[in-house]
Amino acid sequence: MTQLDDVTMPTYKRWPVEFLSGEGVWLRDSSGDRYLDLMAGIAVASVGHCHPKVTAAISYQAASLVHVSNLYLTRPQAELAGRLSNMTGGMKVFFGNSGAEAVECAIKLARRWGDAKRTIVATEKGFHGRTLGALAATGQPDKQAPFEPLPLGFVHVPFDDPGALERALDGTVAAVIIEAIQGEAGVIVPSPGYLKDVRALCDDAGALLIIDEIQTGLARTGRHFAYEHEGARPDILCLGKALAGGLPMGACLARPEVADSFQVGDHGSTFGGGPVPSAAALAVLDVIEEEGLCDRAASGGERLMKGLSAIAPEGSVVRGKGLMIGLELPDGGARAVAGACLERKVLVNDIGDRVIRFVPPLVISDEEIDQGLSVLEEVFDAI
Repeated sequence: MTQLDDVTMPTYKRWPVEFLSGEGVWLRDSSGDRYLDLMAGIAVASVGHCHPKVTAAISYQAASLVHVSNLYLTRPQAELAGRLSNMTGGMKVFFGNSGAEAVECAIKLARRWGDAKRTIVATEKGFHGRTLGALAATGQPDKQAPFEPLPLGFVHVPFDDPGALERALDGTVAAVIIEAIQGEAGVIVPSPGYLKDVRALCDDAGALLIIDEIQTGLARTGRHFAYEHEGARPDILCLGKALAGGLPMGACLARPEVADSFQVGDHGSTFGGGPVPSAAALAVLDVIEEEGLCDRAASGGERLMKGLSAIAPEGSVVRGKGLMIGLELPDGGARAVAGACLERKVLVNDIGDRVIRFVPPLVISDEEIDQGLSVLEEVFDAI
């Protein structure tokens, strides 16, 4: 069999395992071994791998209609847009294929709305994607440097610092873009009230608030959207990852008066909102409601955080909300921990050298959480 790394660009640091199938929180590799998945494809498989309702929706739609382009209407897209609009208080939707595309749409929309106001304020250590516009908003210079010059008009301020944001909000600012919780930075949860402060500062300055919920959205933190914890409703909302249960989909939502700044031809996507991913997303939303996954994320996250606090090495820091959790190790070695877990058939995600990220499927049971904690305790004792 062809070795994947021989025929693909070297953009990923892959673990030496090939997965063939999945069910719920479990994956099976090419040797037949089962793995407990505490990553969910990095917060994607939120309703579990191959949920029967989602796979049935995909199969039915794929047998009926796969693609006609956005020059025509399709029922799955219309129904999904209506569902998302109802969930967000009447926002209008643009569909793309990824979270990065949702961010690109948000940047363009903010500048279209802002007219002469062009500046976008983002946060240091924030992450919004790897396409050029999203990368310019990303506050991580090491990711930006190889691809400069990047698009202009982006200013970065410290995360969780309302004072720094207030100083940056001059008459040139069209919008502020922030993550509700910084994911790629190590699951950094802002102080209580921060999102409300940002909302108020944007209102005072006449700037839009863009909240990137690509990782936090759709029940991950115990609410449909993380901004709901503080009632800090955005003007523009970016979704992706979990939206279509593993199929490529992103969505940019905006208040109608902002959304209507776009004109025909200003933006587009050949595949965005296609019938098959739209059908999958409708099924994902059904499962979230029917199986009470907001509540499950809250209770499961509390159990996992409590368990991690009890077994982690001395000096570690556990932080997160719902089933989005980061464990910061005092002496580094996150990659070694992730490798040792893999050897024991548990998948976790290392971020840099110090942080282990846990974003398991929201359908994970208490018993499966405890099983993962038992393996982690064994790894910590061994390392």
